[in-house]
Amino acid sequence: MKKYKIQKSPFVVPTTDGKLIEEHWGNSTQNSNISIAHMVAPPDWSEPHQTPEFDEFTLIISGKKQFEIDGEIVTLEKGQSILIEKGARVRYSNPFSEPCEYIAICLPAFSMDLVNREEETI
Repeated sequence: MKKYKIQKSPFVVPTTDGKLIEEHWGNSTQNSNISIAHMVAPPDWSEPHQTPEFDEFTLIISGKKQFEIDGEIVTLEKGQSILIEKGARVRYSNPFSEPCEYIAICLPAFSMDLVNREEETI
């Protein structure tokens, strides 16, 4: 038996906000200890605050992405990366005019049960 697996068709997570999420490894591949996803956040995209029960690493491939972490605003550009530790209150967004392409790695794997997303108030 081979000691490796090649991912040729990542799971495309259905979204309603225009964001592309291609999960290469994670709960969709029965790997609950890690998730690795390729993402593209469109211009003017954002999601509600959350307090995840997993560490999340983000590597920016192109564009810029904004992070609000425990009330502090951090903006990353191409070639930069960040680790946001579990338990931080975070809001991800792309308030810029260009799409942001990035890789996200979560330990343990991303799951809606662990993200603790807040409801948006309008």
